[in-house]
Amino acid sequence: MEEPTGRLTPKKVAVVGGGLVGALNACYFAKRGFDVEVFETREDIRQAKVVKGRSINLALSHRGRQALKHVGMEDKIVSQGIPMHARMIHSPSGKQSPIPYGKKGQFILSVDRANLNKELLTEAETYPNMKMNFDHKLKDWSPETGLMTFTRLDGSHDQIQADLIVGCDGAFSAIRKQFLRRSRFNYSQTYIPHGYMELTMPPVNGEFAMKPGYLHIWPRNTFMMIALPNSDKTFTCTLFMPFDEFEKITTGDEVMEFFQEYFADTIPLIGVDALKRDYFRLPGQAMVSIKCSPYHIGDKCVLMGDAAHAVVPFYGQGMNAGFEDCIVFDEIMEQLNEDFSAVLPEYTRVRVPDDHAIADLAMYNYIEMRAHVNSKWFLFRKHLDNFLHFFLPNTIVPLYTMVTFTRTRYHKAVDRWQWQDKVINRGLLFGATGAVLGGSYLLFKNPPDINKLIIPTEKMWARLMSLWTS
Repeated sequence: MEEPTGRLTPKKVAVVGGGLVGALNACYFAKRGFDVEVFETREDIRQAKVVKGRSINLALSHRGRQALKHVGMEDKIVSQGIPMHARMIHSPSGKQSPIPYGKKGQFILSVDRANLNKELLTEAETYPNMKMNFDHKLKDWSPETGLMTFTRLDGSHDQIQADLIVGCDGAFSAIRKQFLRRSRFNYSQTYIPHGYMELTMPPVNGEFAMKPGYLHIWPRNTFMMIALPNSDKTFTCTLFMPFDEFEKITTGDEVMEFFQEYFADTIPLIGVDALKRDYFRLPGQAMVSIKCSPYHIGDKCVLMGDAAHAVVPFYGQGMNAGFEDCIVFDEIMEQLNEDFSAVLPEYTRVRVPDDHAIADLAMYNYIEMRAHVNSKWFLFRKHLDNFLHFFLPNTIVPLYTMVTFTRTRYHKAVDRWQWQDKVINRGLLFGATGAVLGGSYLLFKNPPDINKLIIPTEKMWARLMSLWTS
């Protein structure tokens, strides 16, 4: 950790939300020498007996790692994660087929959400210009003055004044409510018709029940299950499915029938009793995608993380995009000499198109994960894209590689992907056309002996008829 830079009259920054993005942001602002206060509605999760909130495993990739590296946290967090080098596709018959994420040596990391949050809060507290406030629920704030009112569990109120308010308080942000009262603020939220449910696959004889170096996927077209490894040798299995499908299953026997049909290989690994019990522990949980613009009000307030752009979890970029918000904002602060009146509008201009692009990609990737990975064409294109990337590394870069293993701006990655897709598809079309024309020319120049073809043709027809009638 670097010492904060000196400032005669340090400006006060209030970070509302002590989750992943809020805690990391606090480190960024403290490192720059601002007086930083973090306000979190919940109790300190480091002291909590039960950690409430979402627990979908997180996939840490390049963008998130770069943001952590900037505050000296990358090595510590990476050492606690489990590398996943490929998707492992489980067919209904139980066959397993790996699809690598990128080139040899490239991987994403399965990390524990609660542990990561604790580590970031502890790191933030090492800065002398940092103050943590838990059990502080935001009731009101003024975009004009930066005055905030918080209520506490005992009913008391705190009033705090800040030069900059940073809203990192999640998809249902209390900070964002003030934005909704203003004109020319665009906002949309979309709940997808699918929910999720988490199940635990315990260790077998003290070891992982499946190979741990993979993100395991059971794609079943309209729904799917995934499993990510944990440091305690368990897997967290997440079933994604339309709500009406969840609601059809009402008894333990129906759970077993469903799993026997679609995920039979997981039954002995999760356990019959655990499946019957845990399926009904919580109903399917909702997933929301949120877009808004602008991300700032004047020079007083800015939104980051899920407060600005909640995304569905299917590209593994929700946390990574939120962490990248922190580093992008810091880079703009460096360019514009920490002048909030210039930094905040520039942050909106730069970041909005990227966050909207990853929100759309996350929606698209759900279709890919649950259905396309079963397609022969999809697998052919994956291999072709990787082959072309190997020989033309600067010209053809797979979309997943750009999103996951580089900091190429999200919207530019989408633009480049669409261009590459047109080029490759045209190349395949021209190649196929050339092969047909070349074959036709050769047949014309050297016509085969028709008598030699009669018997093989009759045999082929007989085989086709036997297949048709079988």
